Amino acid sequence: MVIIPSDQLTLTEKARLRRDAVERGIDRAVVKLGASRAELTYRHAQNIADFGTTGREQWLTATLAAVNTQYSVWTTLAAPAVGLVPQLANNKVAVFYSVAVLTVPNPVSLLSFRLGAAAGTTKAVFDLEQIEAQLICEGYFSLPVPYDPQDVLNVVVTSKIATAAQAAVVLGCYIIEPVGTTIS
Repeated sequence: MVIIPSDQLTLTEKARLRRDAVERGIDRAVVKLGASRAELTYRHAQNIADFGTTGREQWLTATLAAVNTQYSVWTTLAAPAVGLVPQLANNKVAVFYSVAVLTVPNPVSLLSFRLGAAAGTTKAVFDLEQIEAQLICEGYFSLPVPYDPQDVLNVVVTSKIATAAQAAVVLGCYIIEPVGTTIS
């Protein structure tokens, strides 16, 4: 699994990677939720509703206080220095397909998708410096990174600059869930 800079992809390739993420997520949800494809819908993730970022409907990491340290991509408004390790609801599948770093200069070097509060399993690691020399600091994953219902999402970035501030690291993520849960 690798990250492909957005500038190196055509619009058709970007659409295919997003479509593949949706299809893999729906296929996974059919198995994990026991629902038919017609009973499922997909949407972009909502940080508060899906990941528990109380008071913060935006992508901000925990405060980057030290170099070569891992920080959660999720925080709350009340505790920006403390990262979250959210648990996915029992009726949702999450599929991550891209990342964009909006903070300039890019203060993070790696993006790691891990499973469990203690990060027992690493699902994927992406080198974010691969997207720095591009016009847009954004990249698509060659394969989507899925999480199943009730998985604990331990998604972190590794800092390369101790900014003493949060970084805007935006993840492309679809939530697949039964129709009527969020969208009718």
